[in-house]
Amino acid sequence: MKDRRLLMIPGPVEFTPEVLQAMSLPTTSHLAANFAEVFGQALERLREVVRAPGGQPFVVAGSGTLAMEIAAANLIEPGDRALVVNTGFFSERFVSILERYGAEVTVLTPPVVGDTPPPEAVEEALKKGPFKLMTVTQVDTSTGVLTDVRTLALLGRKYETLVVVDGVCSVAGEELWMEEWDVDLTLTASQKAIGVPPGLAIVVAGARAMEAFRKRKTPVRSYYADWANWLPVMESYEARRPIYFGTPPVNLVWALNVSLGQMLAEGLENRWARHRHLSAAFKAGLTAIGLKLVPVSLQKAAHTLTTAYYPEGIDARLLGLILEAGVIVASGRHSALGDRYFRVGHMGAVTASDILATLGAIEWALARSGYPFDVGAGLAAAERVLAG
Repeated sequence: MKDRRLLMIPGPVEFTPEVLQAMSLPTTSHLAANFAEVFGQALERLREVVRAPGGQPFVVAGSGTLAMEIAAANLIEPGDRALVVNTGFFSERFVSILERYGAEVTVLTPPVVGDTPPPEAVEEALKKGPFKLMTVTQVDTSTGVLTDVRTLALLGRKYETLVVVDGVCSVAGEELWMEEWDVDLTLTASQKAIGVPPGLAIVVAGARAMEAFRKRKTPVRSYYADWANWLPVMESYEARRPIYFGTPPVNLVWALNVSLGQMLAEGLENRWARHRHLSAAFKAGLTAIGLKLVPVSLQKAAHTLTTAYYPEGIDARLLGLILEAGVIVASGRHSALGDRYFRVGHMGAVTASDILATLGAIEWALARSGYPFDVGAGLAAAERVLAG
């Protein structure tokens, strides 16, 4: 009997065998020539993945929260004004981080949980600026809401506001053209659509963000996050001349380079299309058995994960039954919704068979819970989308 469960949470995700193999390689020196080649190549590939040929990548040991803090620490000085477009728990986390660095934060909230603040409201707020920066969470992992980055970035440029995109749950899974869309900084982490085990905070800063950093009047308050410490390291590794500031997680960087190579070989447009296709199949399956999605519309629903309410009479005990069926999914993460919903990640190396296995486990668990529905309807709906 296979003693392994399918991991379908919104990160960490399932990883390819090649990425796992890179994690298991004998660890070499962080100053070795072969590691410098790998790290330098990974930095170059990151520009391709976020579509920012002129961007400056930073890869630092840490989580997605550190990536958020790196953005705030280097771009915010005490008294700067920041606008946060709030679509969930992680947008709210950005508020706390920005305030920690002395920002005066204005928060735009959506009409209801599962929606996004309308562009008109964002523009109205920007008119009351000036703001130093605006944060946009492309996919908030707590709600499964997808934000229209391109439209908001255009507004940011119109009002001379730096646009910071939290792409922790979107980069490499959702369409993003950093330079073409006028995004000034994109941040993410390794354990989601990037397809690498947890442990890497990833930031790509554009020219305007780097200029704002260089024009600072006060020192960066965080020693570890300070670009003044990390920029020479990134530049040196890209030149294949490694230097030391803090020891990089060698095997994670090796795995990152493998994963970036795989996604570039697949093609970013193909990868985005694959995520859209699998997401459509999964959401069609849940809808066919009567489950309601948290996002107010499919147009505002992420393609890297799905958030759905429990049906009437069913509660969070359903997750234990899904686990019995061999699949791990996640509970909710938004305080306003409490225990009324659950989350399923489908990003990175996810396949059609993973989608069908997860839907099958959910149907089995619902049937065991006494929920009345047409057993097999979800699988059939998903198969129709996949076949199309």
